[in-house]
Amino acid sequence: MKSRQLGPLTTSTLGLGCMGMSHGYSPDGNESGAMATLARAVELGVTLFDTAEVYGPYTNEVLVGKGLKAYRDKVMIATKFGFKVDPTKTSGGAIAGTDGRPENVIAVAEASLKRLGTDVIDLYYQHRVDPNVPIEETVGAMADLVRQGKVRAIGLSEASAATIRRAHAVHPIAALQSEYSLWTRDPEENGVLDTCRELGIGFVPFSPLGRGMLTGALKNLNGLAADDFRRSLPRFQQENFEANLELVTLLEGMARDKGVEPGQLALAWVLAQGDFIVPIPGTTKIANLEKNVAAADITLSADELARLGDLLSPAKVAGARYPEQMTKMANR
Repeated sequence: MKSRQLGPLTTSTLGLGCMGMSHGYSPDGNESGAMATLARAVELGVTLFDTAEVYGPYTNEVLVGKGLKAYRDKVMIATKFGFKVDPTKTSGGAIAGTDGRPENVIAVAEASLKRLGTDVIDLYYQHRVDPNVPIEETVGAMADLVRQGKVRAIGLSEASAATIRRAHAVHPIAALQSEYSLWTRDPEENGVLDTCRELGIGFVPFSPLGRGMLTGALKNLNGLAADDFRRSLPRFQQENFEANLELVTLLEGMARDKGVEPGQLALAWVLAQGDFIVPIPGTTKIANLEKNVAAADITLSADELARLGDLLSPAKVAGARYPEQMTKMANR
């Protein structure tokens, strides 16, 4: 696989989002299957693996660390801090607010290193900006970890363009992670993509497949478990879901014409938006992983890119990407 840059880090064109292996989408607890998927990703040339303290909470870091132990010198592990975590609850219920205090930055890093079974975190993100702590203080503590050799590079997630600039003035930001896909274009509209491009910051889209919607595999809500995180999202409420499914049908038609999968077409579109962009589609299935990796070799013409962009333009998508409370945590 070809490579791209996230600040000082050279990584594969596509990474792997590992959250769904133990968090958010009613994971099946199949550790051996997760291990096999991680191993196959390495075989296919994937070098960036994304996890976080709050996934589980805690269990996803342990899983990723265990699964990548044999390949540690070949891969980069990204993890995140920044939420107040209630360890007695699971999935989304574990989030009890934000915490960007310097002492939390340090404490979580130390705990994550142990859970991951490694001596350095390749990319350490602030998961959400804490409005009660100046970003300069948070990033200052992250920079201390870099100087101590415990972290190689730092990043932010769902931060605003103004916050990115303030943070970058304290210490170089290697990557900005936010949701971005054919049906979520917020980073284009709020200046984040332009800011990353200007400052030489890598951009890491999570959910580049629209939380599975853009693969065409999800045809009705009965396919979602009762505790699946997507059931809480506006776009996956029945009326909105049905409207969005019509858009996906159009994507499927274009994919058939090109001889590829709809999810591959969606990933190829994201990759074509800039060579500083490294999407991290998540999956627990090797077959899906292989399809995603193959998308990196798809070339789209200017006409195809424009047509795709119009098929799922933001004005046509039904429902917000997050409920109100989660929306308030983004773009701070």
